[in-house]
Amino acid sequence: MASTLAMDTKELVKYRVEGGIAIFELDDPPANTYSYEMMQQFDAAILKARMDESVHVLLIRGAGDKFFCAGASISMLTKADPAFKYYFCLHANETLCRLEQTPKLVIAALNGHTVGGGLEVALACDIRIARKEGGKTGLPEVNLGVLPGTGGTQRFSRIVGSAKALELIVRGQIFSFEEALGMGLIHYIYERETYWQDVMAYAKQFCPPNKAAGAVGRIKRAVVTGSEIAFSEALGIERELQQLLFTSEDAKEGLAAYVEKRAPHFKGK
Repeated sequence: MASTLAMDTKELVKYRVEGGIAIFELDDPPANTYSYEMMQQFDAAILKARMDESVHVLLIRGAGDKFFCAGASISMLTKADPAFKYYFCLHANETLCRLEQTPKLVIAALNGHTVGGGLEVALACDIRIARKEGGKTGLPEVNLGVLPGTGGTQRFSRIVGSAKALELIVRGQIFSFEEALGMGLIHYIYERETYWQDVMAYAKQFCPPNKAAGAVGRIKRAVVTGSEIAFSEALGIERELQQLLFTSEDAKEGLAAYVEKRAPHFKGK
């Protein structure tokens, strides 16, 4: 059931839980651009999903079938003073970092155009799945005289490489999902006709009983945090996360199933 997640009376982020998957829908027609109000609701939804033990995967999509998200609302930014813009960007950064650091798998369902800040939202997710011929993507902020200020310069370069990222960002180039797949920016492209069903099926494979969701989340934490610190410290984090998993019911089930030569049945505990 959808629920309003902020004081704002307009529901800009629709939220529901379906089979262990928390579905976030960015909903502000016509392009699902985000305002401070939307980002507050998005932030609240992330925390809600974090704290819900029945949620194992977060899945983010745009309302409709034309846009995932076209980034920050230009009309909002043109009216705002510099101080508001700074704190707006700061909060957006904090929100996406919270999403990135959440120890549950996050999937971006790119069901339409994903540009500017919309791509920055997708970059903070772990897996990006696009709809075939569903739209364009890229970071065109240079054409507005600014830069991608919600993690775009950093996350984009870490995924496609700094040389490629720099050239694409300074040109403000927009490209197809198919081109994005070729550079490793997008993981999969699914057919238009069965797109949502296929995305949900992909997400469900990481939920119990199919996978030990705790292990998936700790693997994410090890990779995300470990990639940003010294190797020796990353190994220490890996060991500590492994020790936590060894105490879980799912680890016991996984080891027992291996010995007994049967498929494991995980409970997410």
